[in-house]
Amino acid sequence: MKNLKLATCNGRPNKRTVIQVGGVRIGEEFVVIAGPCSVESEEQTIGTAIKVKEAGANMLRGGAFKPRTSPYDFQGLGLEGLKILEKARRVTGLPVVTEVTDPRDVTWVCEYADVLQIGTRNMQNYSLLKEVGKVQTPVLLKRGMYSTLKEWLNCAEYILAGGNPNVILCERGIRTFETYNRNTLDLSIVPSIKEISHLPILVDPSHGTGRLSIIEPMSLAAMAAGADGILIEVHCNPCEALCDRDQAMPPHMFEGLMGKLKRLQRTLACLEGDEAIAGGRASLENH
Repeated sequence: MKNLKLATCNGRPNKRTVIQVGGVRIGEEFVVIAGPCSVESEEQTIGTAIKVKEAGANMLRGGAFKPRTSPYDFQGLGLEGLKILEKARRVTGLPVVTEVTDPRDVTWVCEYADVLQIGTRNMQNYSLLKEVGKVQTPVLLKRGMYSTLKEWLNCAEYILAGGNPNVILCERGIRTFETYNRNTLDLSIVPSIKEISHLPILVDPSHGTGRLSIIEPMSLAAMAAGADGILIEVHCNPCEALCDRDQAMPPHMFEGLMGKLKRLQRTLACLEGDEAIAGGRASLENH
C-alpha cells in the first residue's frame, strides 16, 4: 500500500475522516441512506422520500442516470430526475445522493446533489474520478464488482489527489462463483478498510445481495461489522419498480429494519461499555 499516500491511515489508526453532509456526519454516526433505485416520477420519489424520512433515514438515494446491463432497460430520467430529487429534498429535508456517470456532467449535477455516487461500473473511470476530484461535493465511491481492496483504494486516491478530501467508500457486493444471490456481499472488507484507511465505509446490502429476504440480516451484520452506515433501496410500490424490483424494500419492511438497527446499536453500545469497564478493571488489577 506504499503508493497510497492519502487514502491510508499513514500510521494514525485513530484519526478517522468525518464528512459533513447537511446535518449528517458520516464516519461519526451510523447513517442510513434510503430511497428508490431510480427516480421514476415525482409522486413515486417524493412519496418514498416521505416514508423513509418518517422511518428514520438520514439521507435520500435515487438514480437520475442509470447505467444498465441492457441498452433496452430503463436508463433514468436525467435532468428531470434531478429536479424531482431536488423537490424531494425541499419537502423532506433529506440530503440527496445520486449517481454521476459522465465527466462532462459533474459540475451541473453538483447543483442538485449533496453527494455524488460513483457506481461499480465506473469505479475505474479515471476521467470521471479526476473530475469529481476537482469539486468539494462528497463522493460515494462504490467498489467495483471484480475489484480488490487495493484497486478500490487507488481509485479513492485519484479523487483525494485531485483535491477533494470528501470520499466515502461503499461495499456493494462482488462477483464470485456463487449464483444464488445477485452478488456476494463482502463484509470482511469493512474491518479490513478500517485497519488501513481513515475513510468512512458504508455497505449496500440491496445491491450486495439482490434478494429482499436477506437484506435485513445483512444490514444488521454490516452494523455489527463496524460499517459507518448502509444504503437501502426502498420503493413505495416495489411490484411496479422500473429498476431492481426484486430487491426493492416496501416502506413497512424498512420501518421494521430501522427498529431492529436501533435496538442492535444500543446492544453494541452496551457491549463496548462493558469491554471498556473490563479493560479498566484489568489495568487497575495489574497495578
